[in-house]
Amino acid sequence: MQNIIRLFTKITFLIGFYSISFLGYAQEHSLSPAAEQLEEYLPLLNQKRVGLVAHAASQLYAPQKPTHLVDTLLARNVKLVKIFAPEHGFRSREDNGAIIKDELDSLTQLPIISLHGKNKKPQAQHLENIDVLLFDLQDVGARFYTYLSTLHLTMEACAENNISLILLDRPNPNGHYVDGPVMEDAYKGYLGMHNIPIVHGLTLGEFANMINGEKWLAGEAQCDLTVIKIKGYTHSTSYDLPVRPSPNLPNATAINLYPSLCLFEQTPVSIGRGTEQQFQRYGHPYFQETFSFIPQPNFGAKKPKLQGQKCFGENLVSHPRLDKLELKWLLKAYHHYPEKENFFKKGFVKLAGTKSLQEQIEKGWSEEEIRRSWEPELSAFKAIRKKYLLYPN
Repeated sequence: MQNIIRLFTKITFLIGFYSISFLGYAQEHSLSPAAEQLEEYLPLLNQKRVGLVAHAASQLYAPQKPTHLVDTLLARNVKLVKIFAPEHGFRSREDNGAIIKDELDSLTQLPIISLHGKNKKPQAQHLENIDVLLFDLQDVGARFYTYLSTLHLTMEACAENNISLILLDRPNPNGHYVDGPVMEDAYKGYLGMHNIPIVHGLTLGEFANMINGEKWLAGEAQCDLTVIKIKGYTHSTSYDLPVRPSPNLPNATAINLYPSLCLFEQTPVSIGRGTEQQFQRYGHPYFQETFSFIPQPNFGAKKPKLQGQKCFGENLVSHPRLDKLELKWLLKAYHHYPEKENFFKKGFVKLAGTKSLQEQIEKGWSEEEIRRSWEPELSAFKAIRKKYLLYPN
Protein backbone atom coordinates (compact mmCIF):
# COMPACT_ATOMS: atom_id res chain seq x y z
CA MET A 1 0.00 0.00 0.00
CA GLN A 2 2.85 2.37 0.86
CA ASN A 3 4.41 1.76 -2.56
CA ILE A 4 1.13 2.67 -4.23
CA ILE A 5 0.88 5.87 -2.18
CA ARG A 6 4.47 6.82 -3.07
CA LEU A 7 3.81 6.13 -6.75
CA PHE A 8 0.63 8.21 -6.64
CA THR A 9 2.49 11.07 -4.93
CA LYS A 10 5.24 10.99 -7.55
CA ILE A 11 2.76 10.95 -10.43
CA THR A 12 0.83 13.83 -8.85
CA PHE A 13 4.03 15.86 -8.53
CA LEU A 14 5.06 15.24 -12.12
CA ILE A 15 1.61 16.22 -13.32
CA GLY A 16 1.93 19.39 -11.23
CA PHE A 17 5.24 20.20 -12.87
CA TYR A 18 4.19 19.70 -16.45
CA SER A 19 0.50 20.45 -16.09
CA ILE A 20 -1.25 22.99 -18.23
CA SER A 21 -4.64 24.00 -16.93
CA PHE A 22 -5.97 24.59 -20.41
CA LEU A 23 -9.59 25.22 -19.43
CA GLY A 24 -8.60 27.70 -16.72
CA TYR A 25 -6.13 29.33 -19.09
CA ALA A 26 -8.78 29.75 -21.78
CA GLN A 27 -11.29 31.16 -19.31
CA GLU A 28 -8.94 33.58 -17.57
CA HIS A 29 -6.81 34.82 -20.46
CA SER A 30 -7.79 36.11 -23.86
CA LEU A 31 -4.16 36.71 -24.71
CA SER A 32 -2.19 34.46 -27.02
CA PRO A 33 1.63 34.13 -26.81
CA ALA A 34 3.53 34.68 -30.04
CA ALA A 35 4.32 30.97 -30.41
CA GLU A 36 0.64 30.49 -31.21
CA GLN A 37 0.73 33.06 -34.04
CA LEU A 38 1.85 30.44 -36.56
CA GLU A 39 0.66 32.47 -39.52
CA GLU A 40 3.06 35.25 -38.47
CA TYR A 41 6.30 33.29 -38.35
CA LEU A 42 5.98 30.02 -40.26
CA PRO A 43 6.31 31.82 -43.63
CA LEU A 44 9.61 33.27 -42.36
CA LEU A 45 10.92 29.74 -41.81
CA ASN A 46 10.00 28.38 -45.24
CA GLN A 47 12.91 26.54 -46.87
CA LYS A 48 15.19 27.66 -44.02
CA ARG A 49 17.39 25.59 -41.73
CA VAL A 50 16.15 26.53 -38.28
CA GLY A 51 17.74 26.55 -34.85
CA LEU A 52 15.56 26.94 -31.77
CA VAL A 53 16.30 28.37 -28.32
CA ALA A 54 13.69 26.74 -26.09
CA HIS A 55 12.87 24.98 -22.82
CA ALA A 56 9.95 23.13 -21.20
CA ALA A 57 7.72 26.23 -21.15
CA SER A 58 8.06 26.76 -24.94
CA GLN A 59 4.55 25.48 -25.52
CA LEU A 60 1.41 26.31 -27.48
CA TYR A 61 -1.77 26.13 -25.42
CA ALA A 62 -4.67 27.00 -27.72
CA PRO A 63 -6.90 26.23 -29.52
CA GLN A 64 -5.87 22.56 -29.65
CA LYS A 65 -4.37 20.49 -26.85
CA PRO A 66 -1.04 21.77 -25.51
CA THR A 67 1.99 20.97 -27.65
CA HIS A 68 5.65 21.82 -27.39
CA LEU A 69 7.01 24.18 -30.02
CA VAL A 70 9.47 21.53 -31.23
CA ASP A 71 6.60 19.13 -31.97
CA THR A 72 4.61 21.91 -33.60
CA LEU A 73 7.44 22.86 -35.93
CA LEU A 74 8.26 19.29 -36.89
CA ALA A 75 4.57 18.53 -37.55
CA ARG A 76 4.54 21.43 -40.02
CA ASN A 77 7.64 20.18 -41.82
CA VAL A 78 9.88 23.01 -40.61
CA LYS A 79 13.51 22.04 -41.14
CA LEU A 80 14.51 22.15 -37.49
CA VAL A 81 18.16 21.18 -37.22
CA LYS A 82 19.26 22.10 -33.70
CA ILE A 83 17.99 23.07 -30.24
CA PHE A 84 19.71 25.45 -27.83
CA ALA A 85 18.84 25.18 -24.12
CA PRO A 86 19.24 27.81 -21.36
CA GLU A 87 19.89 27.37 -17.63
CA HIS A 88 17.99 24.36 -16.20
CA GLY A 89 18.20 22.56 -19.55
CA PHE A 90 15.81 21.87 -22.40
CA ARG A 91 13.41 20.02 -20.10
CA SER A 92 13.81 22.57 -17.26
CA ARG A 93 14.81 19.90 -14.72
CA GLU A 94 18.32 20.86 -13.68
CA ASP A 95 19.26 22.62 -10.45
CA ASN A 96 19.95 26.32 -10.16
CA GLY A 97 23.40 27.04 -11.63
CA ALA A 98 23.99 23.43 -12.74
CA ILE A 99 26.53 22.92 -15.52
CA ILE A 100 24.70 21.17 -18.35
CA LYS A 101 26.32 19.21 -21.16
CA ASP A 102 25.28 19.02 -24.80
CA GLU A 103 23.12 16.02 -25.63
CA LEU A 104 21.03 14.31 -28.29
CA ASP A 105 17.28 14.45 -27.83
CA SER A 106 16.08 10.85 -27.57
CA LEU A 107 12.68 11.59 -29.11
CA THR A 108 13.61 13.76 -32.11
CA GLN A 109 17.31 12.87 -32.48
CA LEU A 110 18.03 16.60 -32.64
CA PRO A 111 21.27 17.85 -31.07
CA ILE A 112 20.71 19.99 -27.97
CA ILE A 113 23.41 22.59 -27.39
CA SER A 114 23.65 23.72 -23.79
CA LEU A 115 23.91 27.46 -23.20
CA HIS A 116 24.63 26.84 -19.53
CA GLY A 117 27.67 24.60 -19.70
CA LYS A 118 31.00 24.95 -21.47
CA ASN A 119 29.52 27.84 -23.43
CA LYS A 120 26.86 30.37 -22.51
CA LYS A 121 26.91 31.87 -25.99
CA PRO A 122 26.22 29.98 -29.24
CA GLN A 123 29.55 29.39 -30.96
CA ALA A 124 30.22 29.85 -34.67
CA GLN A 125 30.45 26.10 -35.22
CA HIS A 126 27.01 25.66 -33.62
CA LEU A 127 25.50 28.05 -36.15
CA GLU A 128 27.23 26.82 -39.32
CA ASN A 129 24.21 24.95 -40.72
CA ILE A 130 21.55 27.41 -39.50
CA ASP A 131 19.85 30.10 -41.59
CA VAL A 132 17.57 31.52 -38.93
CA LEU A 133 17.34 31.19 -35.15
CA LEU A 134 13.98 31.06 -33.38
CA PHE A 135 13.93 32.20 -29.73
CA ASP A 136 11.12 31.18 -27.37
CA LEU A 137 11.82 31.37 -23.63
CA GLN A 138 9.45 32.27 -20.81
CA ASP A 139 10.99 35.03 -18.70
CA VAL A 140 9.83 36.36 -15.31
CA GLY A 141 10.99 39.98 -15.50
CA ALA A 142 13.94 40.04 -13.07
CA ARG A 143 17.41 41.27 -14.06
CA PHE A 144 19.19 38.29 -12.47
CA TYR A 145 16.99 35.65 -14.12
CA THR A 146 19.53 34.34 -16.60
CA TYR A 147 17.27 34.06 -19.66
CA LEU A 148 18.01 37.78 -20.19
CA SER A 149 21.70 36.98 -20.53
CA THR A 150 20.89 34.05 -22.83
CA LEU A 151 18.94 36.47 -25.01
CA HIS A 152 21.78 39.00 -25.10
CA LEU A 153 24.45 36.43 -25.95
CA THR A 154 22.25 34.78 -28.58
CA MET A 155 21.64 38.15 -30.24
CA GLU A 156 25.38 38.81 -30.17
CA ALA A 157 26.13 35.44 -31.78
CA CYS A 158 23.53 36.07 -34.48
CA ALA A 159 25.00 39.49 -35.24
CA GLU A 160 28.52 38.08 -35.47
CA ASN A 161 27.46 35.25 -37.78
CA ASN A 162 24.93 37.12 -39.96
CA ILE A 163 21.99 35.01 -38.82
CA SER A 164 18.48 36.39 -38.41
CA LEU A 165 16.76 36.03 -35.04
CA ILE A 166 12.99 35.65 -34.71
CA LEU A 167 11.82 36.14 -31.14
CA LEU A 168 8.45 34.69 -30.13
CA ASP A 169 7.33 36.98 -27.35
CA ARG A 170 5.64 35.83 -24.15
CA PRO A 171 3.97 37.76 -21.30
CA ASN A 172 6.06 39.01 -18.40
CA PRO A 173 4.27 37.94 -15.19
CA ASN A 174 6.08 40.78 -13.39
CA GLY A 175 5.62 43.26 -16.22
CA HIS A 176 3.23 45.48 -14.23
CA TYR A 177 5.94 47.39 -12.36
CA VAL A 178 9.52 48.67 -12.52
CA ASP A 179 11.60 48.84 -9.34
CA GLY A 180 14.91 48.29 -7.60
CA PRO A 181 18.46 49.60 -7.82
CA VAL A 182 19.92 50.02 -11.29
CA MET A 183 22.91 47.84 -12.19
CA GLU A 184 26.29 49.60 -11.97
CA ASP A 185 29.03 48.81 -14.47
CA ALA A 186 31.38 47.43 -11.78
CA TYR A 187 29.01 44.56 -10.98
CA LYS A 188 27.94 43.49 -14.46
CA GLY A 189 28.17 39.79 -15.23
CA TYR A 190 26.05 36.83 -16.21
CA LEU A 191 23.55 37.69 -13.44
CA GLY A 192 23.11 41.15 -14.89
CA MET A 193 24.58 42.40 -18.16
CA HIS A 194 22.68 45.69 -18.49
CA ASN A 195 22.20 48.99 -16.65
CA ILE A 196 18.64 48.19 -15.64
CA PRO A 197 16.77 47.85 -12.32
CA ILE A 198 16.09 44.49 -10.71
CA VAL A 199 12.52 44.55 -12.03
CA HIS A 200 12.54 45.97 -15.56
CA GLY A 201 8.90 45.64 -16.62
CA LEU A 202 9.59 44.46 -20.18
CA THR A 203 8.79 41.36 -22.19
CA LEU A 204 11.76 39.65 -23.84
CA GLY A 205 10.61 41.06 -27.18
CA GLU A 206 10.68 44.59 -25.81
CA PHE A 207 14.00 43.93 -24.11
CA ALA A 208 15.53 42.59 -27.33
CA ASN A 209 14.51 45.80 -29.08
CA MET A 210 16.12 47.75 -26.25
CA ILE A 211 19.37 45.78 -26.59
CA ASN A 212 19.48 46.65 -30.28
CA GLY A 213 18.27 50.21 -29.89
CA GLU A 214 20.66 51.11 -27.08
CA LYS A 215 23.54 49.35 -28.88
CA TRP A 216 24.36 47.11 -25.94
CA LEU A 217 25.86 44.27 -27.99
CA ALA A 218 29.65 44.01 -28.20
CA GLY A 219 31.07 46.55 -30.60
CA GLU A 220 27.60 48.16 -30.84
CA ALA A 221 26.66 45.42 -33.29
CA GLN A 222 23.05 45.08 -34.46
CA CYS A 223 21.13 41.84 -34.56
CA ASP A 224 18.77 41.22 -37.49
CA LEU A 225 15.75 40.90 -35.20
CA THR A 226 12.07 40.20 -35.78
CA VAL A 227 9.74 40.18 -32.78
CA ILE A 228 6.44 38.32 -33.11
CA LYS A 229 4.06 40.02 -30.68
CA ILE A 230 1.66 38.59 -28.11
CA LYS A 231 -2.02 39.10 -28.86
CA GLY A 232 -4.26 40.61 -26.21
CA TYR A 233 -1.51 41.52 -23.74
CA THR A 234 -0.99 44.65 -21.65
CA HIS A 235 1.55 45.22 -18.92
CA SER A 236 -1.25 45.32 -16.35
CA THR A 237 -2.48 41.87 -17.40
CA SER A 238 -2.43 39.35 -14.55
CA TYR A 239 -0.93 36.20 -16.05
CA ASP A 240 -0.43 32.79 -14.45
CA LEU A 241 2.16 30.79 -16.34
CA PRO A 242 0.70 27.45 -17.47
CA VAL A 243 4.13 25.77 -17.11
CA ARG A 244 6.75 26.69 -14.54
CA PRO A 245 9.65 28.51 -16.27
CA SER A 246 12.28 26.88 -14.02
CA PRO A 247 12.25 24.17 -11.34
CA ASN A 248 11.95 26.43 -8.30
CA LEU A 249 9.22 28.76 -9.57
CA PRO A 250 6.17 26.48 -9.28
CA ASN A 251 3.34 29.01 -9.31
CA ALA A 252 2.25 32.64 -9.68
CA THR A 253 3.00 33.52 -6.05
CA ALA A 254 6.59 32.25 -6.26
CA ILE A 255 7.14 34.11 -9.53
CA ASN A 256 5.76 37.34 -8.08
CA LEU A 257 7.89 37.06 -4.92
CA TYR A 258 11.00 35.93 -6.78
CA PRO A 259 12.58 39.38 -7.46
CA SER A 260 12.26 40.32 -3.77
CA LEU A 261 13.26 37.01 -2.16
CA CYS A 262 16.09 36.19 -4.57
CA LEU A 263 18.28 38.71 -2.73
CA PHE A 264 18.35 36.16 0.13
CA GLU A 265 20.28 33.77 -2.14
CA GLN A 266 23.53 35.50 -1.15
CA THR A 267 22.81 35.44 2.58
CA PRO A 268 22.58 32.54 5.08
CA VAL A 269 18.74 32.62 4.84
CA SER A 270 16.74 29.91 3.05
CA ILE A 271 13.99 30.92 0.63
CA GLY A 272 12.39 27.49 0.57
CA ARG A 273 14.58 25.59 -1.87
CA GLY A 274 14.27 21.98 -0.80
CA THR A 275 10.56 22.37 0.01
CA GLU A 276 7.46 22.52 -2.19
CA GLN A 277 6.99 26.25 -1.47
CA GLN A 278 10.12 27.65 -3.09
CA PHE A 279 10.24 31.47 -3.06
CA GLN A 280 7.11 31.52 -0.89
CA ARG A 281 8.81 31.40 2.51
CA TYR A 282 12.08 32.35 4.13
CA GLY A 283 13.77 31.34 7.34
CA HIS A 284 16.85 30.42 9.34
CA PRO A 285 17.54 28.34 12.48
CA TYR A 286 18.55 31.53 14.34
CA PHE A 287 15.22 33.32 13.88
CA GLN A 288 12.51 33.41 16.55
CA GLU A 289 9.30 32.78 14.61
CA THR A 290 6.48 30.25 15.03
CA PHE A 291 6.42 29.16 11.37
CA SER A 292 9.07 26.59 10.48
CA PHE A 293 10.24 24.31 7.68
CA ILE A 294 13.09 21.87 7.01
CA PRO A 295 14.79 21.96 3.59
CA GLN A 296 15.44 18.51 2.14
CA PRO A 297 16.82 17.42 -1.27
CA ASN A 298 14.09 17.46 -3.90
CA PHE A 299 13.38 18.22 -7.53
CA GLY A 300 15.41 21.30 -8.49
CA ALA A 301 17.45 21.37 -5.26
CA LYS A 302 19.71 18.38 -4.75
CA LYS A 303 21.69 20.15 -2.01
CA PRO A 304 19.47 22.92 -0.61
CA LYS A 305 20.80 25.56 1.74
CA LEU A 306 20.37 24.59 5.43
CA GLN A 307 19.52 21.01 4.44
CA GLY A 308 18.00 19.04 7.32
CA GLN A 309 17.92 22.07 9.65
CA LYS A 310 14.74 23.46 11.13
CA CYS A 311 14.31 27.00 9.85
CA PHE A 312 12.05 29.57 11.48
CA GLY A 313 10.63 32.44 9.49
CA GLU A 314 7.61 33.64 7.53
CA ASN A 315 5.14 31.82 5.32
CA LEU A 316 4.24 33.97 2.30
CA VAL A 317 2.11 31.54 0.29
CA SER A 318 -0.98 33.75 0.69
CA HIS A 319 0.77 37.09 0.22
CA PRO A 320 -1.08 39.55 -2.07
CA ARG A 321 0.42 40.31 -5.47
CA LEU A 322 3.37 42.68 -5.19
CA ASP A 323 3.69 45.80 -7.33
CA LYS A 324 7.08 46.80 -5.94
CA LEU A 325 10.39 45.23 -4.94
CA GLU A 326 9.70 44.38 -1.29
CA LEU A 327 12.59 45.04 1.11
CA LYS A 328 10.90 44.53 4.48
CA TRP A 329 11.78 40.83 4.72
CA LEU A 330 15.45 41.42 3.95
CA LEU A 331 15.64 44.28 6.47
CA LYS A 332 13.88 42.20 9.14
CA ALA A 333 16.12 39.19 8.57
CA TYR A 334 19.28 41.29 8.80
CA HIS A 335 17.99 42.94 12.00
CA HIS A 336 17.38 39.56 13.68
CA TYR A 337 20.47 37.75 12.42
CA PRO A 338 23.02 37.70 15.30
CA GLU A 339 26.21 37.48 13.22
CA LYS A 340 25.68 40.57 11.08
CA GLU A 341 29.24 40.57 9.76
CA ASN A 342 28.45 37.22 8.10
CA PHE A 343 25.00 38.05 6.75
CA PHE A 344 25.94 39.33 3.30
CA LYS A 345 27.92 36.95 1.13
CA LYS A 346 30.35 38.11 -1.53
CA GLY A 347 27.84 37.63 -4.35
CA PHE A 348 25.18 39.88 -2.83
CA VAL A 349 26.48 42.97 -4.63
CA LYS A 350 26.15 41.19 -7.98
CA LEU A 351 22.52 40.33 -7.29
CA ALA A 352 21.78 43.85 -6.07
CA GLY A 353 23.83 45.37 -8.90
CA THR A 354 25.36 47.86 -6.50
CA LYS A 355 27.30 47.91 -3.24
CA SER A 356 25.04 50.68 -1.94
CA LEU A 357 22.14 48.43 -0.88
CA GLN A 358 24.31 46.35 1.43
CA GLU A 359 25.95 49.47 2.87
CA GLN A 360 22.57 51.16 3.41
CA ILE A 361 21.19 48.14 5.27
CA GLU A 362 24.32 47.85 7.41
CA LYS A 363 24.01 51.56 8.31
CA GLY A 364 20.40 51.13 9.38
CA TRP A 365 18.69 53.03 6.58
CA SER A 366 14.91 52.73 6.46
CA GLU A 367 13.13 51.20 3.47
CA GLU A 368 11.86 54.66 2.51
CA GLU A 369 15.37 56.13 2.55
CA ILE A 370 16.70 53.25 0.44
CA ARG A 371 13.89 53.66 -2.10
CA ARG A 372 14.52 57.39 -2.45
CA SER A 373 18.14 56.66 -3.33
CA TRP A 374 16.98 54.64 -6.35
CA GLU A 375 14.77 57.34 -7.83
CA PRO A 376 17.09 59.32 -10.15
CA GLU A 377 18.38 56.25 -12.02
CA LEU A 378 14.97 54.54 -11.95
CA SER A 379 13.36 57.57 -13.58
CA ALA A 380 16.05 57.67 -16.25
CA PHE A 381 15.51 53.97 -17.03
CA LYS A 382 11.74 54.39 -17.23
CA ALA A 383 12.23 57.11 -19.84
CA ILE A 384 14.36 54.74 -21.95
CA ARG A 385 11.90 51.89 -21.39
CA LYS A 386 9.03 53.89 -22.91
CA LYS A 387 10.78 53.92 -26.29
CA TYR A 388 10.62 50.14 -26.59
CA LEU A 389 7.18 49.25 -25.28
CA LEU A 390 5.21 47.04 -27.67
CA TYR A 391 2.19 46.76 -25.37
CA PRO A 392 0.13 49.27 -23.38
CA ASN A 393 1.01 49.90 -19.74
